[in-house]
Amino acid sequence: MTSTTAPAPGPGAPARLRAWAARLESPVTTYYLLLSLTVALVVFGLIMVLSASSIVSLASSEQRSAFSIFTNQAMYAAIGTVVLFVAARVPVRGWKRLALPVLLVGIVLQLLVFTSLGGGFQGNRNWVHLGPVNIQPSEAIKLGLALTGGAVLSRKRRHLSSFSHVLVPYLVPMVAVAIGLVLLGEDLGTVLVLGAVVAGVLFAAGVPLRWFAVAGVPFVGMAVTFVLTSSNRLGRFDVWLGRDTDIDGPARQPIHGRYALADGGWLGLGLGESREKWGLLSEPHNDFIFAIIGEELGLAGTLAILLLFGGLAVACYRLVSRSDDFFVRVVTAGIMTWIIVQATVNIGAVIGLLPVIGVPLPLVSSGGSSLITTMGALGILLCFARNEPGCAESLSARPSSLRRSLSVVSGVVRRPGGRS
Repeated sequence: MTSTTAPAPGPGAPARLRAWAARLESPVTTYYLLLSLTVALVVFGLIMVLSASSIVSLASSEQRSAFSIFTNQAMYAAIGTVVLFVAARVPVRGWKRLALPVLLVGIVLQLLVFTSLGGGFQGNRNWVHLGPVNIQPSEAIKLGLALTGGAVLSRKRRHLSSFSHVLVPYLVPMVAVAIGLVLLGEDLGTVLVLGAVVAGVLFAAGVPLRWFAVAGVPFVGMAVTFVLTSSNRLGRFDVWLGRDTDIDGPARQPIHGRYALADGGWLGLGLGESREKWGLLSEPHNDFIFAIIGEELGLAGTLAILLLFGGLAVACYRLVSRSDDFFVRVVTAGIMTWIIVQATVNIGAVIGLLPVIGVPLPLVSSGGSSLITTMGALGILLCFARNEPGCAESLSARPSSLRRSLSVVSGVVRRPGGRS
């Protein structure tokens, strides 16, 4: 197998280059890379939600406050931070045991969507209202499919060349039931992301590529059928293909999204200076927040988002390539596929490369279920990164080093005479 480790610089290389190469090979690099990119995306998201949602908040909140949506998002981020650090402290064997319960919780919550507790949005029935809390169960299903894929396929590792072992019990009944329930809610956008998660899991597990065609053909056929049997989805495709350009109809949102990007130009209008958020662009703080980023921060802001997600993909790939644990590799691939594919679909819809299917930009768009679940998933990846050889020991040694440094400083300050 070809090594992914870059060759070490020769003796004539500059000292700074050798130092950077040593840092990249450090066992804590993946951990800190994942953590720093997660923090950067969440903070970036909070800033942009505050800017993009101010007008909507002012118009819709009972308190007539411009900060109501941002306040909720900040609360979700705080909860997500707790979830992230708790998930990072659960051992890998704990996540193997929790894989099926997580998926079952998501399925049970998805069943509640079809009861009196359920609710819909823009033709999709995909929410559960539990008192003051609104939950989107499909977010838990995304995580559950990645975890159960790793747990089930790791036990069947030696038999994955046989389609029957791939089919049962992962594809049937787990994937079939989970995706089928989301389909009943007619949330095709989420179904496509779930399909991508399953594909990422199977690819990382080493399932022969010919089986992807066997499973992929009916999945694509199902998606095409759902589009052709829905006037709403057909309308979105007409807009995407340029057949419908009525700015007062279905084309309004994507057209105004591109107006926002065009107005932003190279450097943007300035943070908080968006014009499209003043009632012209719907969902400016949610599905189309990337358009507001482009309008206010220009090309530089949009490239920053792309680089952050690209860095996250590199960190996940690094974790996959450096781990010897089959479960860790498969689950990491599933979570990476979920986040990167969903970000690609969201950004592609905003810039016009894909039809609008209504999925948020992970960690950036407004929404509690998506933010908390995605941060929890990244907490699991931090747990995996801690299990790289030498990582846990290095992390536990750092506070001790800090305490020793502080004690030395304290001793110097308190030496006889009281002078440092």
